[in-house]
Amino acid sequence: MSNPTNASETALGNMVARRTLLAGTAALGLAGGVAQAASTAASRSPNIIYIIADDLGVYDLGCYGQTKIRTPNIDRMASQGMQFTQAYGGAPICSPSRCALMTGRHMGHASIRDNFALAGGVVGYKGQEKIRRANLPDQEPTVASLLKDQGYVTGLVGKWHLDGYAPAAVPTRHGFDEFHGWLTQTEKTQGYFPEKWYEGTTLLDVPGNVGEGRAVYETDIVTDQSCDFIRRHRQKPFFLTVAYNAPHSPYVTPAEGDYGGEPWGRSEKTYAAMIEFLDAGVGSILRTLEELGLDENTVVFFSSDHGPRSEPTAEQTDVVTFFNSHGPLRGYKRELYEGGIRVPLIARWPGHIAAGVKEDTPVYHPDFLPTAIGLAGKSISVVTDGHDLTPILLGERGSFERLLYWETYEPAFWQAARHGKWKIVRPVGSSRLELYDLAADPSEKRDVAAKYPDIVSKFSAMLVTEHRPSREYPIAL
Repeated sequence: MSNPTNASETALGNMVARRTLLAGTAALGLAGGVAQAASTAASRSPNIIYIIADDLGVYDLGCYGQTKIRTPNIDRMASQGMQFTQAYGGAPICSPSRCALMTGRHMGHASIRDNFALAGGVVGYKGQEKIRRANLPDQEPTVASLLKDQGYVTGLVGKWHLDGYAPAAVPTRHGFDEFHGWLTQTEKTQGYFPEKWYEGTTLLDVPGNVGEGRAVYETDIVTDQSCDFIRRHRQKPFFLTVAYNAPHSPYVTPAEGDYGGEPWGRSEKTYAAMIEFLDAGVGSILRTLEELGLDENTVVFFSSDHGPRSEPTAEQTDVVTFFNSHGPLRGYKRELYEGGIRVPLIARWPGHIAAGVKEDTPVYHPDFLPTAIGLAGKSISVVTDGHDLTPILLGERGSFERLLYWETYEPAFWQAARHGKWKIVRPVGSSRLELYDLAADPSEKRDVAAKYPDIVSKFSAMLVTEHRPSREYPIAL
């Protein structure tokens, strides 16, 4: 397997860049293909699609209570499936949260626990800043590699963010048959009008964006290539990760859409438009499944990686405050309070997952790997920190309680865990523990540690047990 190669002089000919260009592709052979796909769908394992937004707040969506931004397609997903009301990301920042999603390991065991590494890893540059990053190591199992072993065609479109600066730590080395997207190590693939885009390990130009052009919007690229993947692989069971960059900063769109006339600030209008493009993309994916007769044999998940606000700037704080992006929750991205780690989670599978269900079982990103394997009808063959949610998705209402664990390293090491209604937080650089009763105090305003010393003592032991030092994160407790 070669490292990503530069073929910048080659046009991105096999990338369908905009929906208008996909219209003809959608029509070609569709009538015959739909009938064949529908006839074979019922006899095979379900397709699995995981759509993940970036820095999207729980309360940015209409189905979770947003009143200013309209998200009709995501709201339709919720009305046709299951909406989790207490879902969490794997971490309060991008890379580790995605690591938890892909590997089923929580932050005390994961190979990537922060966007940066304390030691080890590979050193590279973010602009002029020298940075050490961890990466997904060779041979680490992922949901993609396990499903591929079960006969699934696997694809990732958009953001990977598990490569750090390791040239070979690319999706195609970790179970994905196809990769169309951008890497941390290659700056020109990043941004909302990327100049370059990976096809597998080959780096290609994005027509119209080279030289700071703004012809092709990243959200549209991800949507179109996802729909193309579905069309090309409709005859086999497939697993597709759709990793949008929106609405991560900077706030950029080609148009303000339905919000151009609103009496809001420019950043507020742009943020809303970014979510409008995202929601339209989800709608396109759902319509593609319906057109191909794959609707009832495809499980579609929608989530985010962590809480809102990309950076702690006044502008971004104003935006998430204006839209109430984290609702009553305390904290933002990079924090282990609820506002930093709570995410939306919707699962839709017509004919299998009951419509309009709101599920309050606490769940988080490490659950996805065992759940995907369970949906495929297989037994899990690797050690994970997650729980197979298939019985919950299929309507078995029995509840379960287990420990959910997080740690992060910005600006210094701190931890959090949840068990049942109780949430413990060891704040940044502190030995002191805070305890919250989330049933009575979801906003984490009242620290009741002094009132329940026995519960604090049990959690304290758990925090030590769940943290395993690694080469990149060598802190010992």
